[in-house]
Amino acid sequence: MNTEFSKTRYKLQSVKTGNIFEDTGWLLDAPGESEPSLVRAIYDKKQIEVKDDSWGLYKFADWLPIGRVLEGSSAPVTYKSKGLAQKLGLENLWITFSGYWPEIGAHMKTCSFKETEAFSVCGRMTDKMDKILVVASAGNTSRAFAEVCSENNIPLLICVPEDNLNALWFDKPLNDCVKLISSKTGSDYCDAIHLSNIVAGIVGFIAEGGAKNVARRDGMATTMLSATTTIGQIPDYYFQAIGSGTGAIAAWEANLRLIEDGRFGSHKMKLMVSQNLPFKPIHDAWKADSRNMLPFEDHHARAQVEQIVAKVLSNRKPPYPIVGGLYDAMKDAGGDVLLATNEQAHEAARLFLELEGNDIHPASAVATATLIDAVTNGIVKKDDVIMLNITGGGEEKFKNENQLFYLKPEIIFGINPDENEVREKVKSLF
Repeated sequence: MNTEFSKTRYKLQSVKTGNIFEDTGWLLDAPGESEPSLVRAIYDKKQIEVKDDSWGLYKFADWLPIGRVLEGSSAPVTYKSKGLAQKLGLENLWITFSGYWPEIGAHMKTCSFKETEAFSVCGRMTDKMDKILVVASAGNTSRAFAEVCSENNIPLLICVPEDNLNALWFDKPLNDCVKLISSKTGSDYCDAIHLSNIVAGIVGFIAEGGAKNVARRDGMATTMLSATTTIGQIPDYYFQAIGSGTGAIAAWEANLRLIEDGRFGSHKMKLMVSQNLPFKPIHDAWKADSRNMLPFEDHHARAQVEQIVAKVLSNRKPPYPIVGGLYDAMKDAGGDVLLATNEQAHEAARLFLELEGNDIHPASAVATATLIDAVTNGIVKKDDVIMLNITGGGEEKFKNENQLFYLKPEIIFGINPDENEVREKVKSLF
């Protein structure tokens, strides 16, 4: 497979100014621009040619900003729902599944669509970078990057809150090139991000970049590419639970590329994104029609995060206000921010298992719960083409079939750590 691949041809563009420039290696911002803006990949190939399944995620390489392909990837799988669709009275419900479900061809060993990010971001890296990649997450993203970097011998430092360490399970011990540090119990995703920002400032380390990394967004966009190329048209509605909203931004950007492709329709699908009550900062900003996030005290945020079942949906500083971010995506495409309680999520997960045949992650259950609500309230119609993005699933199935190994932190830091202490201790790990 690798011998057939030649570097994807693309340029980068500032969403704010429209300026187009070359990707000189690891650009996360537009050169010479002061106002924050996402940058976007502009691919030479305007009509995507999807490769066969043996390429894994890289079947969508035409629209991934990569210079190499790595072994072990799996692409999202889209199929037409029968059980859930019948229950809800929907004629065109399509489920895009990222996770572990060999029976339908889904083989993501970390059971999360975060693998789409990891294989794309690491495919953008080159051997010349010679840096230690730094990634912060609430769990799933770090698990995916750890798996990919371990398999491909890429040095990685992950930062995960101590309360989320149970998310760092694997089917075999990891390569020593992967290290973990944590922020102590009572901290959340934002605290892990703060820790990672300190580390990324150390010489020899480099921040993965989160939503600002075009490879992360375009990796996540493969869910939309899977759905559209399987259905044969751009969906009318897109349902996904969000923490940062990066997946929804990615879907919107893919939608724009698919319109330009010309074969799948010319409309923009409505972004129906969801949060887990009581944690709803994006919902509150959207309902207030505010580009900026509303004031949110740290201690209130941490208390709410402790209450939600979908811990991965806990980003209180998402790429919502930035030019090209979630606010702009939703203003352009239309849609809404929906809410689901823990109880609604539990019931939706139970229904999915019963009607579709596999377990799903709490975040996916939140999305499913809001779809059920949208049908009940008449927001979507029975003949609408609906994409339900199941961003993680099959975890129970995978765990039942495999022995598990848990990654332990090398160091646990306080919530407001001394920066010099962090730098000194982290440097000693590599």
